[in-house]
Amino acid sequence: MPRPEPPNPARGGVKGCAGAREGRSGSRYSRPARVHVTQRAAERSVPHGHRHAPGSARLTFRDATDADAPALVALIESAYRGDSSRTGWTTEADLLEGQRTDEEGVRAVINAPASRLLAVERDGELIACCQLEHRGDAAYFGMFAVRPGAQGGGLGKVIIAEAERAARESWGVREMHMTVISVREELIAWYERRGYRRTGQLTPFPYGDERFGIPQRDDLAFELLVKNIEVL
Repeated sequence: MPRPEPPNPARGGVKGCAGAREGRSGSRYSRPARVHVTQRAAERSVPHGHRHAPGSARLTFRDATDADAPALVALIESAYRGDSSRTGWTTEADLLEGQRTDEEGVRAVINAPASRLLAVERDGELIACCQLEHRGDAAYFGMFAVRPGAQGGGLGKVIIAEAERAARESWGVREMHMTVISVREELIAWYERRGYRRTGQLTPFPYGDERFGIPQRDDLAFELLVKNIEVL
């Protein structure tokens, strides 16, 4: 899944569903404390709001706080590292050992200017998260994790669609950017089906920096993916 760019010590790109705040760029946004969508409604691209559909799971999107850091680290690690991650399809266990993130890194994302870390809950249980960061005319999408047992049911595309809507409405951006390990062809294909395109622009993996994991091969790099999220 998308990840923060290697030089970024925060390790992860969204912050601020609640209240009006001002980021590095001077942009402001005002968001309700919690946003509710139904998974079925979101999959039909129904406009965002307090919607309910019979038989649909209700998802809550809210800004993460420092108190969420331990649960978010556990979620992210479960999606990418160790044997537990192999029950889902986003695992990086064959590529990287060691940690994916830590509490310090998560709190850095939560508290960074022009950044948001969204916690996604279903029936009060944390099941996913993603990061957004305002970067001029674009937003960066990263730290995307879905609990392994909840993967494969369409939840990921619901979350990324909400993230795109939130970035567009909060900051008026025209593009969403993300970086993905370039050898993860299946994952990149999934993003291409969501409208993202490969740029061929690569960033070297930070070998030797164990904050990003311990590589199990010597050909890892991050590739930039881009999507136009303007409403035409």
